[in-house]
Amino acid sequence: MSAVQSHQEQLSQSDPSPSPNSCSSFELIDMDAAGGLYEPVSPHWFYCKTVDSKETWIPFNSEDSQQLEEAYGSGKDCNGRVVPTDGGRYDVHLGERMRYAVYWDERASEVRRCTWFYKGDKDNKYVPYSESFSQVLEETYMLAVTLDEWKKKLESPNREIIILHNPKLMVHYQPVAGSDEWGSTPTEQGRPRTVKRGVENISVDIHCGEPLQIDHLVFVVHGIGPACDLRFRSIVQCVNDFRSVSLNLLQTHFKKAQENQQIGRVEFLPVNWHSPLHSTGVDVDLQRITLPSINRLRHFTNDTILDVFFYNSPTYCQTIVDTVASEMNRIYTLFLQRNPDFKGGVSIAGHSLGSLILFDILTNQKDSLGDIDSEKDSLNTAMDQGDAPTLEEDLKKLHLSEFINIFEKEKVDKEALALCTERDLQEMGIPLGPRKKILNYFRTRRDSVGASGSAAQSASGVRTPKESDVHSSADDSRSREYLDVGIGQVSVKYPRLIYKPEIFFAFGSPIGMFLTVRGLKRIDPNYKFPTCKGFFNIYHPFDPVAYRIEPMVVPGVEFEPMLIPHHKGRKRMHLELREGLTRMSMDLKNNLLGSLRMAWKSFTRAPYPALQASESTEDTEAAEPESSAEKPCGVDAEETAVAVKEEVPPINVGMLNGGQRIDYVLQEKPIESFNEYLFALQSHLCYWESEDTVLLVLKEIYQTQGVFLDQPLQ
Repeated sequence: MSAVQSHQEQLSQSDPSPSPNSCSSFELIDMDAAGGLYEPVSPHWFYCKTVDSKETWIPFNSEDSQQLEEAYGSGKDCNGRVVPTDGGRYDVHLGERMRYAVYWDERASEVRRCTWFYKGDKDNKYVPYSESFSQVLEETYMLAVTLDEWKKKLESPNREIIILHNPKLMVHYQPVAGSDEWGSTPTEQGRPRTVKRGVENISVDIHCGEPLQIDHLVFVVHGIGPACDLRFRSIVQCVNDFRSVSLNLLQTHFKKAQENQQIGRVEFLPVNWHSPLHSTGVDVDLQRITLPSINRLRHFTNDTILDVFFYNSPTYCQTIVDTVASEMNRIYTLFLQRNPDFKGGVSIAGHSLGSLILFDILTNQKDSLGDIDSEKDSLNTAMDQGDAPTLEEDLKKLHLSEFINIFEKEKVDKEALALCTERDLQEMGIPLGPRKKILNYFRTRRDSVGASGSAAQSASGVRTPKESDVHSSADDSRSREYLDVGIGQVSVKYPRLIYKPEIFFAFGSPIGMFLTVRGLKRIDPNYKFPTCKGFFNIYHPFDPVAYRIEPMVVPGVEFEPMLIPHHKGRKRMHLELREGLTRMSMDLKNNLLGSLRMAWKSFTRAPYPALQASESTEDTEAAEPESSAEKPCGVDAEETAVAVKEEVPPINVGMLNGGQRIDYVLQEKPIESFNEYLFALQSHLCYWESEDTVLLVLKEIYQTQGVFLDQPLQ
């Protein structure tokens, strides 16, 4: 305390008090207010986020800040103390005062226990003082309140002057270059900044926190390039928005389920494959051959658009699918370690090219989640009756007994030999002729096992997806050295997922276009993913990258996609107005045509004698049903199409989504309907903050758990 007092006395002697004019921009408070009782300040924890070389201090939510304060005040050594925050996605190392991401790579951010703040330069956001200087400010404030002695001055470590005029008026002056030489006072050093004590006195949004219970886990895979929206934000930031929207919608649309503690929340975790792909050295190779002109455009092309070509390259496609699958498996394992009580399911979502990557991975999964056991079992059950022959017996049957020593030396048994490729056999020194015999022998056995297995499963009511379900034709002469989906994709070996996804959500997906370019004309209605039950293709009507899936399942029928309801219910007003005007014009057209038809018939009707009036009445009554029956034939095709459109019979779109509809289209905003070309790019990047998209995802996820919306949307 004495050090603080002596420091203030020195400042009081060296610097005169500022004139009242220096505080003219502030609301002056009664300076003669009597001293009051001192109340300790309530601290709140913040972390520093650097965006575009600009530091921003963001408060932790109230629950996380309370946990950090409890850990800080527990009396234990803070070194080595780790506190999970942000729903378990970040860990705060209390001794280091640093915040680290758990599931992805991110630069560590500084953490601070904040009590005193000053207003920043440009954005008018409050910046916290350091913990040590905040303690000096608090001690000075306590003395001023207790002794009722104000106009205290302090100098910060950066030689900035803070003056405490009264409890409601405290200002901060920055030093000006050369102030010591010219002897200028704080009043001459620019406009003073406001100083605030306690987080409750500054304008900042502090959220309540997230529910502890996690009901479902969703992995989100990004598309081309490192940026995922028009603000050039990363997949981590975009998924953060998606998660925030979901938390708000849970409070508004699943309020009853939350009050009954039926649900907690859905966790969305990003999966990044762009950074590992471009860390392979390919960027250096591209830079050597890139022309120097239009540098920014060429850099954008190399960093973004070329990802599409990378995925169609066997070398880099293998890198991409390995990265996506291994990242999802790694994050899933880590998530279970940090959440041992998690009993929910897992779903996956992909945006743009990311949805195509997930589609190819799901298409090449196995029914069972064993490692290689399923393949071993299929080979071991090749002979339904009797004992399976040994490797030596098989080689004797092929007249290749002389190679048994080579296989024994390499420790290759019958199961391992069945998994060997032609290149493996060549490296072991097996000549060309014996190689072909061995490969053809095991291929024939594998095909016979597959045929018998599918026949047995069809008899028991279980169906196994086959290559023929996905594609219309395949090249039988194609080498089967690599695992091939048979839909024109490059030959890569697709890794296994260690879980079975429940639903696959595709946002702005080009899957339909890629399948068509690969030569696929039709998807078998009976086909479904081996390990995933649901598939939703969600897109904006103006998205230039999105394509439909249902016409490939039902190519002979034209029908509209499912319209996603607005999250507040009903359709958007401009869509209802458009449909109302269309319906009104059709009604007027039908009435006008009917009136003209009746008038024409009245003119062309033959005259009847007066004595035959009764007969004519009967004929007219008999003719009216005929005319009414002929009436639809006179209406043009457009009217019929509208009538059929209003009463669409149920459409069978196959089993890709368990018999439910696959294509779901968002409703465009009123401003977007004026010019669809202006909003084309934005439409492809709108899904991260779209309440309608997030609500559909939540609705479908919670329906699998028997939880429904408070009020069904229409």
